Amino acid sequence: MNLPLTDSPLERLGWDDGWEAAFAEHRAAGLIPARVAVQHRGAYDLAHGPDPIRAAAAARLAREDRLPAVGDWVGLDPETTLVEAVLPRRTVLSRKEALNATREQVLAANVDVAFLIQSLPLDFNVRRLERYLAMAWESGAQPVVLLTKIDLVDDYSPFVAEAETITFGACPVHPVSAHSGDGLDEVRAWFRGNRTAVLVGSSGVGKSTLVNALVGEELLETQAVREEDHAGRHTTTRRELVLLPTGGVVLDTPGIRELQLWDADLDQAFGDVEEFALRCRFSDCSHRTEPGCAIRTALRDGSLSADRWTSYVKLQRELRALEIRRNHLLRREQLREYKIRARQHRSKRR
Repeated sequence: MNLPLTDSPLERLGWDDGWEAAFAEHRAAGLIPARVAVQHRGAYDLAHGPDPIRAAAAARLAREDRLPAVGDWVGLDPETTLVEAVLPRRTVLSRKEALNATREQVLAANVDVAFLIQSLPLDFNVRRLERYLAMAWESGAQPVVLLTKIDLVDDYSPFVAEAETITFGACPVHPVSAHSGDGLDEVRAWFRGNRTAVLVGSSGVGKSTLVNALVGEELLETQAVREEDHAGRHTTTRRELVLLPTGGVVLDTPGIRELQLWDADLDQAFGDVEEFALRCRFSDCSHRTEPGCAIRTALRDGSLSADRWTSYVKLQRELRALEIRRNHLLRREQLREYKIRARQHRSKRR
C-alpha cells in the first residue's frame, strides 16, 4: 500500500478539536479514531498511527446504508478491527453511479479543497469544467481549477482567461507543470493547516504525477503521454489518501470518463445565469416566449453565450430527471413497506 503514514499523528491527517468533540461518545465506548485511506472490496485501510490498519465495516453499518468512504473519520474497535461508527461528514463529493440512476457514489468525504484538473492543450473543455464546478460547490469544499501540463503549450494564458469566464473570481485558476515545478507553490499553499484536497479530472490529466511532485518522490505509478496527441494513460485504479511531507492530505482518484451529477449547486456555478433570470419581468418566466425575458435579451446582445445557457439548461434537466427517478423509487419503497405492515397487522388480528 502506497501510503506514507509512518509516525504521523492524527492532526497531520486533519484531526482537530471539532472532530475530537464529535468523537467523544465513541471514545467513551472504547473505540479509537482513524481515517479511511483506501477502500477495498469489503475492507478498508485505515490511517491511525505508525502503520495502516486493515479493517472491515460492522454489518450494522451496511444495513443502515452508512458504510464509510475514503476520507471518512471512523470509530474502530481495536479488539475486533471492525469499524463501528462513522462521524458525520463535513463535506462530501458525490456523483451518480454509472449503472444505477438512484444510487449515490461518494468520491471523497471531508475534503476542504476540490482540485478540478484539466490538462493542456487537448483535455481543456469549459463545458465539462462547468459540470465539475457545479458538483464541487454542492460538496461544501472550495473548488480550485488546476490547468496542468502547461509546458506542452507555448502560451497558456488564453486557457486561464477562458476558465476565468466561468469562475468569476470565486474559484482560483492555477496553471501548473509538475515537470518544471511551475505553479506547485500555489498548489501547496492550499494544504496549509493540514487541509485535505481531492484531485478530480479525466484519465491522463496528470493527477498521479502531481501527487508525486507534491510528495517529492515517485510514490504513485504514472505513464508517459502519447507523443501524437499528448494524451495521458489511465494509471490510478482506486481512491487513496496520501499524506504530504509538509502537512496536509491529498486524495488521488481514478480518472472520470463521464461525470453524472448526483446533486449540484447551479446557483453558485452559474451565478451569472441566475442573476439574469432574476431580472425577468415574470418570476415564473420559462425564458421562451414571455415578454421582458432578461435571459433572451442577454442571449441576443451577447452578454450570455448560447453555449453557457445550453449547458445550464442541460444540467437543470438532468437534475430534475434524477429527482423524479429518486421520488418514484421512494414512493415504491414506501408502498412496499406499507403493504408489509398491513400484512403484519392482518396476521396479528387473526
